Amino acid sequence: MKITEELVDYISVLSRLKLEPEERAEMAGELEKIVSYMDSLAQVDTQGVEPLSHVLNVVNVTRPDEVEPSYDRETLLRGAPKRDGETFLVPRAVE
Repeated sequence: MKITEELVDYISVLSRLKLEPEERAEMAGELEKIVSYMDSLAQVDTQGVEPLSHVLNVVNVTRPDEVEPSYDRETLLRGAPKRDGETFLVPRAVE
């Protein structure tokens, strides 16, 4: 696929980039290299290769959700500068 400066202009509008005239020619060359590399990848025989979503065999690595006792409310509120017995009191941020 031939990358023209008009195509670069179109892509720059879609991506909201402002390119100077000298940058357009440079970007056209860079995009041309990327597209030609993708074309070479398209020629690789992938028959029988299972599609991957990740290079590694990733499984759920999160810990199980287990109910555990929490800190006592009074212990947590002990260092609060202002409180109302159950919660921290902070200055109003939004009017």
